[in-house]
Amino acid sequence: MKGFGMLEVNKAGWMENERPVAGPLDVICRPLVVAPCSSDVHMLHGFGVHAKNLILGHEAVGEVVEVGSLVRNFKAGDVVVVPAITPDWSTMSVQGKYNAHDVGPLSGFKFAHLKDGVFAELFHVNNADANLAKVPQGMKLESALMTVDMMSTGFHGVELAEIGFGDTVVVMGIGPIGLMSIAGAKLRGAGRIIAIGTRPNCVQIAKEYGATDIVSYKEGDVVKQITELVGGTVDSVIMAGGGPETLGQALTMVKAGGIISNVNFFDAKDVLEIPAHLWGLGMANKDIRGGLCPGGALRMQKMLEVIQHGRIDPSKLLTHHFEGFDKIEDAFLLMEAKPSDLIKPVVKIQW
Repeated sequence: MKGFGMLEVNKAGWMENERPVAGPLDVICRPLVVAPCSSDVHMLHGFGVHAKNLILGHEAVGEVVEVGSLVRNFKAGDVVVVPAITPDWSTMSVQGKYNAHDVGPLSGFKFAHLKDGVFAELFHVNNADANLAKVPQGMKLESALMTVDMMSTGFHGVELAEIGFGDTVVVMGIGPIGLMSIAGAKLRGAGRIIAIGTRPNCVQIAKEYGATDIVSYKEGDVVKQITELVGGTVDSVIMAGGGPETLGQALTMVKAGGIISNVNFFDAKDVLEIPAHLWGLGMANKDIRGGLCPGGALRMQKMLEVIQHGRIDPSKLLTHHFEGFDKIEDAFLLMEAKPSDLIKPVVKIQW
């Protein structure tokens, strides 16, 4: 089968890989709508994997073309939402608090890590009954696609932060994940939502999703701006972008007893330093949490419910539209280049 991905580290292109095989609990899908992600770009450049001839992509809505003998909830022809995180539900670890780490750290993130991803003519989904959700009738596929990673990850930042009614929250970074964190924080009842970012289209959408204040790093130290804005510290900080320096900034801004929630992938070469005085010499009860979003069918169904009942319109994230399987390369290269007007590209495929 044909697919697009990593020929080797720092070299992207098309390849012919073996057709995936469905086990008894699995399905084979073909993609209908896909979206490149900044994580795909990181992988290409060796941040997490050092593979050859690995098909990339982990965001897809697909059509089931083959089902394993023990699959009960799906049949050929079903249009399904495919979460970026597809745990092996037979492992003990998924019975704990976080199901994304089924056989080890981040191991629920299988596409383009442990196997070929979704930028292919066909792709494999393990544990189909427990991982897939059907697209609700009448929902646009592009909107459904945003549940698999952007919404799920952004909302997980909110979940980790334990945002409550009236809380003051800082969201660092207003790319697609940060924008979904803003939307999720509003749904969770945050009072004041302060977003850090500069790109005009992202700023506009951040306000539409619920940001009450926008802070620009181009106008000076963001910590100083925010502490002056609120007259002190904030209840929680969601790190959804930026480099290693963001942890120290978050520690400075958050109150004693507050929570720092990270959903930003750092570079493997990064060193995250914690100045002891910012952490109250280790005694300030400032929780630091970072996590991969949960996976599974129930997670996807809940994300779809949020869209279906008008709580959020994630299609605002989609700024660049492509049509055709061969356009996956163009969309990926656009994601790598990250022009100033880009939030999220999407590729619609007709077979």
